[in-house]
Amino acid sequence: MNMQQVARGWFVYELTSSAVDLGWVTMSFMIPQVLFSLWGGVLADRVSKKSVLVVAQSLNAVATLVMAFIILLGDVDFWDFIVFGLFNGVVLALSFPARNAFVPDLVDEQLIFTAMALNTAGMNFARILAPAFAGFLIAWIAAGDTTSAFGVGVVYMVIGGLYFLSAVTMLLVSKSGRAGSRATRKHPFIEILDGLNYVRAHPAILALILLSIVPFMFGMPLNTLLPAFNEDVLLGGPDDLGLLLSAMGMGAILGSLMLAASGDLKHKGTWLVVSCFGWGVATVLFGMAPNLWTAVAVLALVGWLSSWNMSLNRGLLQVQVERRMRGRIMSIDMMSHGLMPLGVLPVSMIADAYDISTSLIVSGVVFIILIGVMVLVSTPVRKLDSMMLDGHRAN
Repeated sequence: MNMQQVARGWFVYELTSSAVDLGWVTMSFMIPQVLFSLWGGVLADRVSKKSVLVVAQSLNAVATLVMAFIILLGDVDFWDFIVFGLFNGVVLALSFPARNAFVPDLVDEQLIFTAMALNTAGMNFARILAPAFAGFLIAWIAAGDTTSAFGVGVVYMVIGGLYFLSAVTMLLVSKSGRAGSRATRKHPFIEILDGLNYVRAHPAILALILLSIVPFMFGMPLNTLLPAFNEDVLLGGPDDLGLLLSAMGMGAILGSLMLAASGDLKHKGTWLVVSCFGWGVATVLFGMAPNLWTAVAVLALVGWLSSWNMSLNRGLLQVQVERRMRGRIMSIDMMSHGLMPLGVLPVSMIADAYDISTSLIVSGVVFIILIGVMVLVSTPVRKLDSMMLDGHRAN
């Protein structure tokens, strides 16, 4: 996925030279998360989570190899990336709730925060290695020809192979992620409503979901616009883009390992809010970065804060939610992440109307203001620590 982010972002921007088009490609990947993630939650609570993940990775492998051949044949255009993004988004929406709900089936509850942090650390190893590898591979194969599609096609071939490897290794996992009892099943619509009512009845869970929406709407646009910032502001090539993404990954793995090593961290809710503010400030600082190495340093900070924030949020959700509801609650959380385009598109439009730097600064400022407003007006957000303690005792 991280290799794909570099290859897709670089190639789409070369095709269109439009930050808005980068936003539309991201939106094609995110919209299915709003439309299908709740169904993925029902699926995760009904069938073996292991089976869901094996099938999902196999489908991604086939689709990625098809996209690779289209690119290598030279027939690719902007709309191919839109269609491919929609397919990837549907597969992710149906499988991601199972991926997150699988964690408590593999470890004891007292190890969930460490497990979530180490899971994030594993993904961030890929964020360090994969972007640099993809960027350097494209630059080496293209030999300076930025219009060459061959290097991007090769990267997609490698991605397809890695998806197949993921499906095969998942088969080796001994636990299946137990399915829910057939006797307790209801109509899927009723089960979705049960999940929504569960969130409404548990203010701490609602607060955690609210604190994940704003970062995805106004923190993640930086990832989408990074290829444009690299080319227009830093005047960099694909290898520089790989370096920037690797720096973000390096910071992210540091953050996740620190969380894993922190053990029973006190006042987790407070730390979650503080990391939201820090993420917003770092986004503003990146928009002001005058050169590559300043941008690399700030992106490492963004990676550290975002990893810490998301690991904390997911871990807190896991321990607050009853096992029977975890798939559906993870799907509601994921659906909220599908609101990311509501932040990406306006920020992209600002980038096209003014410049990339201005758009990222605006995104970071809005991020900070919204978190501040939530702390002031939302009792669940303001009293998150005490509410989580009460909820954990009740469970």
